[in-house]
Amino acid sequence: MNTNRAYRGRFAPSPTGPLHLGSLVSALASFLDARAHRGTWLVRIEDVDGPRTVPGAAEGILDTLRKFGMQPDEEPIWQSQREGAYQRAFDLLLSAGRVYPCGCTRREIADSLARSHAGHARHTTLAYPGTCRDGLHGRPPRAWRVRVPDGDAAVFTFEDRWQGKQTQDLATDVGDFVLKRADGEWAYQLAVVVDDADCGITHIVRGEDLLDSTARQIYLQQCLRVPTPAYLHVPVVENEHGEKLSKQTGATALDTAHPLAALTLAAKHLGLETSCVGSLETFFSDATMQWARRFGT
Repeated sequence: MNTNRAYRGRFAPSPTGPLHLGSLVSALASFLDARAHRGTWLVRIEDVDGPRTVPGAAEGILDTLRKFGMQPDEEPIWQSQREGAYQRAFDLLLSAGRVYPCGCTRREIADSLARSHAGHARHTTLAYPGTCRDGLHGRPPRAWRVRVPDGDAAVFTFEDRWQGKQTQDLATDVGDFVLKRADGEWAYQLAVVVDDADCGITHIVRGEDLLDSTARQIYLQQCLRVPTPAYLHVPVVENEHGEKLSKQTGATALDTAHPLAALTLAAKHLGLETSCVGSLETFFSDATMQWARRFGT
């Protein structure tokens, strides 16, 4: 991983609703890491998934960040304005023979997996079985997938700054994954790699729920010959049922009238002790020093 460049980090929310405590934890962690490194902190609105985007949510997110004392150092980036960049990256992969059309439906993939694991109590992988690797077999193309390597070349290992050493076998755990969906939308995996490369991101700080995506993104970085950032995945906030706190599991919007209260909760979740602060300036000064001591910056 290339961490010798000037630090550039980012917070990349999806505009599917207002910020809540879970998303605040990720925003705060990325902001503190950038400040601890005396680096640049960006905000990217991940609105590439049009059907999930809520009108006005992006503007609300940016306003909440401002009220919580986290102003990006550059103008926000909008994925919906970057169609050309994703197409150029896809064309490079296509010309290199790394992507192919897939005619499978989700139901067909699920049925294939069920058959291949017949006789087992339950299967532990959702890896794409490679049905369309050698052709569409007369079916119309739906999505486009990238070929993952086989054998030892499929095993990706990286050091996460919070979680420690991580290893994933893309061939057995994931299989050939989608870069362009059946509905024509660009997949998250391609968009995030292209965006991070174009913005010169050196450090990615985000929620632990995205840890499983990292090996796929490192593979795409290698395919596109762009640098691999350093990674840090923070624990996600859970509700009383042990589920990741999200809009789907009852997360409530942040109270922008009392930012210190929510920031203190987020800091506590990250293992920082900031209960005696009285202003946003004092909070961030204290939290940044603690973060710098913890991660050796």
